[in-house]
Amino acid sequence: MLITLPSLALGVVLALLVGALFHLVLGGGWGRLVLYLVLSLVGFAVGQWFGDWRNWILFPIGTLNLGMALIGSLVLLAAGYWFSLVKIRPDNGNDAI
Repeated sequence: MLITLPSLALGVVLALLVGALFHLVLGGGWGRLVLYLVLSLVGFAVGQWFGDWRNWILFPIGTLNLGMALIGSLVLLAAGYWFSLVKIRPDNGNDAI
């Protein structure tokens, strides 16, 4: 389905709001804020595309499939948060397992 310009603008605003609220709840620095905003935008777009592809409509607002887009945004945010928790240990020269 072709998305209209007002639906695109609403989608961008809502995706950025979800990313900002995610950062507000979990905290972090400026890098985390940018990460959450980008992940939210990408997840929102992927959720919209997936809903259109599978023809799964959940809370439509005009041409915007709000439910699937929010689910995509939250799933990608959760995955990005989980991957960002990985701590890389420095190599101390010990090859033992």
